[in-house]
Amino acid sequence: MAAQILDGKKLSRETESELGARVVALKQDNDGIPPILATILVGADPASATYVRMKQNACRRIGMESIAVEMPSETTTKELLEKISELNANKNCHGILLQHPVPAHIDERACFDEISLEKDVDGVTCLGFGRMAMNEEAYGSATPQGIMRLLEAYKIPLEGKHAVVVGRSPILGKPMGLMMLNANATVTICHSRTTNLPEIIKTADVIVGAVGRPEFIRSKWIADDAIVVDAGFHPGGFGDIELEPLHNRVAALTPVPGGVGPMTINTLILQCVEAAEKALSSS
Repeated sequence: MAAQILDGKKLSRETESELGARVVALKQDNDGIPPILATILVGADPASATYVRMKQNACRRIGMESIAVEMPSETTTKELLEKISELNANKNCHGILLQHPVPAHIDERACFDEISLEKDVDGVTCLGFGRMAMNEEAYGSATPQGIMRLLEAYKIPLEGKHAVVVGRSPILGKPMGLMMLNANATVTICHSRTTNLPEIIKTADVIVGAVGRPEFIRSKWIADDAIVVDAGFHPGGFGDIELEPLHNRVAALTPVPGGVGPMTINTLILQCVEAAEKALSSS
């Protein structure tokens, strides 16, 4: 039987239609001011610039606006902190995205944590991570939150299942494991240095590839009827998992491209709309 395709591109398009209507309502109630996402790009990395443009385009598609902040490579930590503080104080800015990575001389963690909780729509602050881990209100890190939304939309159950997350980054692997734990899965977090990794993966009902290496996770390691989520994307259209042999063996999988990627940007935009709604309701 062919694997069910967990189509993030399709779901993100459907969500954009719903978000467009919410943006219209927000503008009517807020003197014509739409939700606004501030994007901060430090330096001239071409890939980062492309990602920022994609996020700005997603804003425009649903009627949102964006504040494009571009800062030179020689920007200091102090200057970046000041810019984030300025955006925190801007009542018409509802979400702040600091594009990762920033130049090496900048204290990225300090700058992430300068973003106010209410505007942390990309889910990158330590405060937001801690609140998410404790099942308190916070915006989840965009990629794992997008994965959770995708699994929910396709009615993939997590309760009681063994989920294996391969990857431990602070904005993907770690929050992914905690989100699944909060959904009553039994979670194992592995990484590139885990011993007996193939044996652990074979026990997974749900496998999430988030290790950042092309096809690092081999298809033969994955059990029949597993749910396969590939959060990687590499040149040539490869993910972190060897997907091709799995199409007629597993229960469901996310394609690369078109699976997790569209859900990341869509979740960022969704959470910015939610932040604008909360700001308006509390004003």
